[in-house]
Amino acid sequence: MTAMPARALLLEDLPDVAAWLATLLGERFPGVDVAHAATLGEGLRLLEAGFVADLALVDLGLPDGNGTTLIQALAQRLPGCTIVVTTLFGDDAHVFPALRAGAHGYLLKDQPEAKLAAALDGILRGEPPLSPAIAQRLLRTFNAAPEPLHADAEQLTARERDVLVLVSKGCRLPELAERLQISRHTVSDHLKHIYRKLKVNSRAEATLEAARMGLVSPGG
Repeated sequence: MTAMPARALLLEDLPDVAAWLATLLGERFPGVDVAHAATLGEGLRLLEAGFVADLALVDLGLPDGNGTTLIQALAQRLPGCTIVVTTLFGDDAHVFPALRAGAHGYLLKDQPEAKLAAALDGILRGEPPLSPAIAQRLLRTFNAAPEPLHADAEQLTARERDVLVLVSKGCRLPELAERLQISRHTVSDHLKHIYRKLKVNSRAEATLEAARMGLVSPGG
């Protein structure tokens, strides 16, 4: 996301926390229209009713289910929506399923408000909003000994593997096109094919898959 979000969806069951996050959104993105859902069911009904969001803050532990369900629905119905997990859970059992479902960022609510605000500010610059503890967890995944070339990697063409490696290093579309000497349209086609073959929905998830396949080494 590089444009100021006009509409945001906030999935949070605790009233005080919801009010705090809504205020934070209003401060970081002046004029944003925030729709609040206190349960997973309410969030899904908002989507069913046609609510369109540019940004979504999604809690995971909810009275009627896991926020990952809403993340999947958002990723499928609103591909232009930036989806950010806001939760107290920072373990692998929560982090990786949320990223695989299509989340673009993962923020822990117990970090200082200034850090949370800075992470939201970074969304406008195209920076993945990640709490330091989550970034360290992802780095540990990269630092693990790479597995032999994954069968899914063998499905990729040589050029698709090149694109995936650069995506894993944080390259955006214009830089990918320049470094590979191909058009942005061609890069987009490669990314679409990569996502389909690896069954992923986001750059974060594609990066994790690249690490598991042994296509990227620690430190990029």
